Amino acid sequence: MTSQETLELIRNAADDMKAERIEVLDVRAKTSIADYFLVCSGTSDRHVDAIADRVAEKLVEHKIKPLRSEGERSGWILQDYGDVVLHVMKEEQRQFYDLESLWQSAQVNTDLV
Repeated sequence: MTSQETLELIRNAADDMKAERIEVLDVRAKTSIADYFLVCSGTSDRHVDAIADRVAEKLVEHKIKPLRSEGERSGWILQDYGDVVLHVMKEEQRQFYDLESLWQSAQVNTDLV
């Protein structure tokens, strides 16, 4: 499965769970750790957990398991699917860490282009 197909599965599963402000960050030219980050918000710790659980369930249906998962019940869950990394955050954490601005301002890595 391509990284784009994995990304679409994650996006659709998050959307099914009413994740808010779903944004895809294309980081292929900036880092070798992933092709895409998908960042979305949940309204509470329970909602964040439910979004992450739904994504994991949907990807297992396609025989894809996260390489690692961190942050359960913390307001920010990260699931690493190799080429795609999912960040599900409560809005407060999302605004504080502002991953979108961080990666937007990151320099292009000429070794990757």
